Amino acid sequence: MLEEIAKIRLLSGWFPSTVLWVSIIGFAILVISQIIDFSNRKGRLGNARRLLLELVVTLASAAIGWTATWLVSDVYVLFGVSLGFDVIRNVAIGFGIVALSISCCVLSRNWRRTLACIMIPIAILNTAIRVNAAYGEYTIVGSVLGVPTYAELKPSTIHDADMSMAQWKTLAAEGKAPAHPQHGIERSYAIPATISHFDAREADIYLPPAALSSTPPRLPVMIMLGGQPGSPDRMFTASGISRVMNEYAQAHDGLAPIVVSPDQNGSALHNTLCVDSTVYGNAATFITKDVTDWIKSTLPVETSAKYWTIGGFSQGGTCTTQLGPRNPKIYGHMFPVDGEMKPTDGSEKSMIRRFFNGDRKAYEAQIPVNAIAQHSPSTQTMFSAAGDQDSESVENIKVIGAAAKKAGMKVQAVITKGSGHDWHTVKSALVPGIYWLCAQMGLGSDSRPVSEYSNLEEVTLG
Repeated sequence: MLEEIAKIRLLSGWFPSTVLWVSIIGFAILVISQIIDFSNRKGRLGNARRLLLELVVTLASAAIGWTATWLVSDVYVLFGVSLGFDVIRNVAIGFGIVALSISCCVLSRNWRRTLACIMIPIAILNTAIRVNAAYGEYTIVGSVLGVPTYAELKPSTIHDADMSMAQWKTLAAEGKAPAHPQHGIERSYAIPATISHFDAREADIYLPPAALSSTPPRLPVMIMLGGQPGSPDRMFTASGISRVMNEYAQAHDGLAPIVVSPDQNGSALHNTLCVDSTVYGNAATFITKDVTDWIKSTLPVETSAKYWTIGGFSQGGTCTTQLGPRNPKIYGHMFPVDGEMKPTDGSEKSMIRRFFNGDRKAYEAQIPVNAIAQHSPSTQTMFSAAGDQDSESVENIKVIGAAAKKAGMKVQAVITKGSGHDWHTVKSALVPGIYWLCAQMGLGSDSRPVSEYSNLEEVTLG
């Protein structure tokens, strides 16, 4: 039963549609029934007062919801980024409907009071669904409940690499490619924190069809980091990266990068800044040492930085531009989406004290443009993206992209149309980003120009 509930979709399908229509119909009944009461001569004055009071409470609450969300989002920027117009609007509407329902519970009688009481949790649920839809964060109920999304990986079922990608391609051209399934698989695994001792949640792993062969080739690797708050699952469930990889593999004889989404935070409530610290543990060492060593010893992968990409969304994008430039011998490529100009958790003064023991230079070394400059010249490549409704992130990719280009990197920066600081931006960037990066990693050469994507705009870097 729980498994079936966990699979209920939150972004499309019957559940969000049902909740939306129940909210609309319930709200309409409450309003229309009060108008009908007002038209009744008997008790008209009392009904008019009640109708006016409910109207004032509804509008005032909607205004309060709008103002409070706007202050949190755009004035105090408590979450580090603007929440966006859609979120502010949906919260305001939710405040209004909940306020109307509460006032009806207090002022009405009989069936109208009962309906109003039922409408309160439904209105709250609908608001939560609408806000989630704006971000594309939770795709199924299981994501919210923390129910494991994927079965556990059994390393014993994965065979050692037996050939190069070039050899696999040659065999495929001759119609002799080793047997492999049509689609890849998603699995989860608790990667041992042997060196870092970091308390990480399970990582999610995508293995393309070629990796599941009894004689797999050595494949490229993409380390993809989710945002904060969030979990490793989010990079898979919210972005749909497995589907994109399967489509890529079908067009490339079963070949596609192996994708690993490890946990850089340890908890949805933690922001490790992707550094080693006494606050949350050795997050940087976990990613760059433990995760790297485990992948190389367990999965059929190429080990050279030429075949390794690190990427991520939001805080994961920031981590990308911290760890990538600082570890050019591990990662030859970067794929940041909606990343920040610097790691952020509280005030700068507080971060330097808590995470860096008061060492300002250590903090400043983590700022992406500084990390890029300190490790230049560089032969790395970078594909970065930001949503056009997230002006701060758009400016960030311009500044960081220009710094990377100045350092010698090959850079492709794009703006996605109709999205903001959300997973919709990731979805829009995935296909062009993966094809572009795979071309850099020697897996394919069919990367399309940005101009051929109707939902993308190329960024000109200084």
